[in-house]
Amino acid sequence: MGKTYEGGVPLADVVRSGFVEGFHRGSVVVLDVAGAPVAGAGDPTSPIFPRSSNKPMQAIGMLRAGLSLTDRADVALVSASHAGEEFHVERVTALLRGAGLTEEALHCPPDLPVGEAAREAVLRAGGGPRRIQMNCSGKHTGMLLTCLAAGWPVNGYWRPEHPLQQRLTATIEEFTGERAAAVGVDGCGAPVLAVSLTGLARAFLRLVSAEPGTVERTVADAMRAFPELVGGTQADDTRLMRGVPGLLAKIGAEGVIAAAVPGVGAVALKIDDGAGRARMPVLVSALRRLGVEAPVLTEYAEVPLLGGGLPVGAVRPVW
Repeated sequence: MGKTYEGGVPLADVVRSGFVEGFHRGSVVVLDVAGAPVAGAGDPTSPIFPRSSNKPMQAIGMLRAGLSLTDRADVALVSASHAGEEFHVERVTALLRGAGLTEEALHCPPDLPVGEAAREAVLRAGGGPRRIQMNCSGKHTGMLLTCLAAGWPVNGYWRPEHPLQQRLTATIEEFTGERAAAVGVDGCGAPVLAVSLTGLARAFLRLVSAEPGTVERTVADAMRAFPELVGGTQADDTRLMRGVPGLLAKIGAEGVIAAAVPGVGAVALKIDDGAGRARMPVLVSALRRLGVEAPVLTEYAEVPLLGGGLPVGAVRPVW
């Protein structure tokens, strides 16, 4: 496998009642508009699993392989880690139905929605886990539809040796500029490829810098036009894309996020312990190094800690 991830450095501390009770370590890279590193910490050049932050590149690969979606909103959904809200489930259902498929064709496991409100609504209604509610069901639906369009077998579409996955691997390697250091099984059952944070940031910069009409620009534009389909009504990457003009962002599991702003630069980071609470404050610190400012960044600059139901501290960036 070659070089392995060495782990990061303290990027955020946890302050309670004025006392530092812990740290979140990780790695981060900041690229300028030309793709050159201008800041970083930890180990941003060794491979990590970006998890769902790879989805925009996978969507590009699907479209190149023949996936045809007439509504840009569906392009956003194929790139999504959706919250399982009703409008997400309805749109995935419509895509499957249009291809003559049911949710049983999906390989992603049955799950409750990841969105808290959507999950509570399902449970109140007496529902339970379903494949279509799983946050990667949009991506898996896109994979199924791509196989049908390309004439590839649907059976085993998630296996690394399948023609679809070979095509998606080549796309990720093209946009990151790196060979995948490892192939793993993501939480949804599809392959996940290991690349560096630098490669991930480079890929996002390429998406937002692409010429209009290209497939990569189509994906970036769809995600930015329909951010609520990419994450959910209250998802962090959704709120970022709503609040920062032109910004493209995608969260990945285990503390990963990548973001890029056209004409400005790109950022990718990983919190080593996978804690989502440290991800956004560090991202804000990184974006501000590129001169990006917006009210939503101020909201995310620190994450409050509660004591007795009242704010008593915060998770804040130290990098």
